[in-house]
Amino acid sequence: MIRKVRSHQTQNENLLFERSSPGKKGYQLPPLDVPGVDPAAALGATNVRREITDFPEVSEVEIIRHFTRLSTWNYAIDLGMYPLGSCTMKYNPRLNEHVARIAGLAQAHPYQPEELAQGAMRVQVQLEQYLAEITGMDGVTLQPAAGAHGEQTGILLIRAYLESQGDARKKVLIPDSAHGTNPATAAIAGYEVEEIASNSEGMIDLEALERAVDDSVAALMVTNPNTVGIFERDIAKAAQILHAKGAQLYMDGANMNALVGIARPGDFGVDVMHLNLHKTFSTPHGGGGPGAGPVAVKSHLVPHLPIPRITESGGRLSYQYDLPQSIGRVRAFYGNFGVLLRALAYILAHGGDGLRNATIDAVMNANYIRKGIEDRYELPYKAPSMHECVFSDHKQTKAGVKTGDIAKRLIDYGFHPYTVSFPMIVHGALMIEPTETESKQELDLFIDALRSIADEVENDPELVKTAPHSTRTKRVNETLAARRPILRWQPPAEEKQAAD
Repeated sequence: MIRKVRSHQTQNENLLFERSSPGKKGYQLPPLDVPGVDPAAALGATNVRREITDFPEVSEVEIIRHFTRLSTWNYAIDLGMYPLGSCTMKYNPRLNEHVARIAGLAQAHPYQPEELAQGAMRVQVQLEQYLAEITGMDGVTLQPAAGAHGEQTGILLIRAYLESQGDARKKVLIPDSAHGTNPATAAIAGYEVEEIASNSEGMIDLEALERAVDDSVAALMVTNPNTVGIFERDIAKAAQILHAKGAQLYMDGANMNALVGIARPGDFGVDVMHLNLHKTFSTPHGGGGPGAGPVAVKSHLVPHLPIPRITESGGRLSYQYDLPQSIGRVRAFYGNFGVLLRALAYILAHGGDGLRNATIDAVMNANYIRKGIEDRYELPYKAPSMHECVFSDHKQTKAGVKTGDIAKRLIDYGFHPYTVSFPMIVHGALMIEPTETESKQELDLFIDALRSIADEVENDPELVKTAPHSTRTKRVNETLAARRPILRWQPPAEEKQAAD
C-alpha cells in the first residue's frame, strides 16, 4: 500500500530550439544615446557575424516559464533530503552563503599583495587552528581541493617522512571497508596495495592486520567510521601494531561528521588524515565540486606540509616558502577559499557545543532510520551504526527485486535514492545517510516510503521492478548512456533534411 506519496509534475518540456519562431525576442533595448559604430568596420568583417545559426528565438514569457519549469524538475537539498550514504549531502545554512559574499572576501584577488590580504590570511590561520583542535592534530594544510586530493596529499606526506628516515617502504594496507579512492591514491603515490579483510562484525581484523604489517608497510589507510557505518573500535590497537613496525596510520576523514566533538583521531593514534569540508562542515556539495580536503597531521609530519605556510611575526601574517622538507605545492594558490570561508562560518556559528550536537543528531537520525526499517530489510552487520546505516536487498531478491529497483521506486515517493550497491563488501547494499539536518517528520516519511516499497515487493514486485512511474524519463539504458553519451543537441531528422 502506498502511503504519503509526494506528487511529481509530469508535463514535458520542449527544448528552446524546438520552441523557436523567427522574429521573437525576449528583450527590448533602448535607442542608442551615442553615435552608432559599424561592427564590421571596427572589428573587421571576418570577426563579425550578423546572426547565430540555429540560435533560438523566443519571447520573454516563454523563456521565463521554460527555465522556471526546468528548475522544478531538479531535486535539491532545499526540496528534500538526500539519503546518500558516504556523501553527506546536507542542508547548507544560509549564514555561510552570506559570509562568503562579503565583498572584501568574495572579491579578493589571489595575486594581491600580502599587506592587502591580511583578513583572508587570518581566515585561513583561524580555520587551521580550529581543525587542528577538532581532530587532535598538530598541523593543518588547507590546500587540497577535495577529499581524494587530500588523501593523495596525506600519503605523499607519509612517503616524504619515511624517505627522511631513510626508508620510503613499498606497501600500503587498505581494509575492504575503506573508500574506493584509497587504493587509487596509494597506487598513484607509488605504493603497492594490499587489502585487509574485515571480520564478521564489519571491522578491521586485528589478527589479519598483525600478520600483514612488516618492514615493507608504509601505512594503513582506514576509513573511520568505515563504509558500513561502523566505528572501528580497535583503531587504537591498530595504531599500536603499525607504530611498532615503524608504519603510519592514515585516516580517511570523509565520515568525520560522526565524530566531531565526540572523538579526536589524533587521540587514538592517527598520524595523518584529511577532512571533507564540503561534507562535515557544510558547504554546497555535489556535481563535482567545489570542495576542500584539508589534511591534518601529527608533529613529525608538519615539516613536510605543502608550501606556502602562513607564519605570523609582530601581528603581521606572511607566506613562508623556504621549507626544505616540504612536499611542495599541491594546488595553485592556497585552496578553494570560498569553501574554506563557509566552513569557518559554520564552525563559528555552531561553537563547540553546537558541533557536538550536530554529530549527535547525525548519529541519532541514522539509527532512527535503522530501527524504522530493520524488520523489513536485511541488516548484514549488527554493530551500532554511526552516521549511516547499510542494509542489503537479500530479502527482496527472493522476489526478483534488487537494490537498484528499490532506489528507482523511491523516486516515485519523492525522495532522492540512497547510495546503491556500495560498499562492495555488502551484496546489494542500500547505504543510507540522513545527516543531522533532517527533521523527525522527514525521516518518518522516508521510513514510511521504504516500508511501503517492502510491501510492494511482497504483493506486486513488478511495480517495483519497472519503477519509476511518475518521472518524465523512465528507465534508461545506463550502459549505453555511459558508453555512447549524446552530448550535443541535433535537430529532428525532417528539419535536418529540409535544411540540407
